[in-house]
Amino acid sequence: MAIRPAEQIIHKAAWLYYAHGLRQDEVASQLNISRASVAMYLRKARETGIVNISTSTQLFTDDVTARRLEDAFDLDAVWIAPENAYLADPSADIAVLAASVFLELVKKGDRIGVAWGRTVYTIADIMSYADLQGVTVVQLCGNLGAPYSYRPDQCTMEIARRLNAKGLNFYAPLVLSTEELAQGLRAEPVIRDQLAGIADCDLALYSVGAVDADSHLVKCGALSAGEMEALRSQGAAGVIAGQIIDAKGEVLDCSYNRRVISAELASLRAIEKRLMVVQEDTKFEPLLAVVAGGLCTHLVIGAHMAERLLNHAGEAGKKAS
Repeated sequence: MAIRPAEQIIHKAAWLYYAHGLRQDEVASQLNISRASVAMYLRKARETGIVNISTSTQLFTDDVTARRLEDAFDLDAVWIAPENAYLADPSADIAVLAASVFLELVKKGDRIGVAWGRTVYTIADIMSYADLQGVTVVQLCGNLGAPYSYRPDQCTMEIARRLNAKGLNFYAPLVLSTEELAQGLRAEPVIRDQLAGIADCDLALYSVGAVDADSHLVKCGALSAGEMEALRSQGAAGVIAGQIIDAKGEVLDCSYNRRVISAELASLRAIEKRLMVVQEDTKFEPLLAVVAGGLCTHLVIGAHMAERLLNHAGEAGKKAS
């Protein structure tokens, strides 16, 4: 059920106050209303129960731009975080929204696949606690070295902790030194069964990585900046669960991918709900690759990225006609 126009201001006030921790005077300034009105709206929200942090995400689905993006890219649902001047880091609003969306999508008994990276770990770190029955959180790819932040096992276990769920880690590295070693490890029963079970997940949570010197794969030492640049020249467009994909969203044919322990893209596509969250505007091309490859059904992005996607869809439509 859509939020009635008369109630939208209540939802907005509650979102700013409860999700972002703004003071009532800051909420008043942001919404251009009086502080007394803010207090009244928050009281009404509590008394009637029409607003909580999860249902407030409906504010971002009742957006015309979100509907247009769903139609243009054949997505099940899109949420757009607005550009808010009160945040020092506007991308933080995307993570806050994504955490709430994620909790809405999780159902009791679900099996959830989780990737890694700064965006995923930020979502895990700010996510509210929930006690869900029978939920299992599984790691989508092998692990990285201990010194690296936002490791796959960290993301998986933190989300499992927030949901009071069972967490399943991969006890294998993300990248092996040789293709033969990676092939042999994938054939080990424990690893083989875990990889095979990813297609049975009900929900996946991930972001997409860039293919440049700032890529997590370069920062963690899996690839050098020169190697990444060479792969980019071969058609690399993004990184999903540790794998490099091309502009069509397919696995790039390269030695690096053959040395990776990660879910096959076919397994990811078999997951019913694939929640993609993108915070950085620099990941426009990687996001296009994700959408082209059918690796996303649900999307959380910022307003500027949404505008770029719509413009791209319009230009593509003109070329097709």
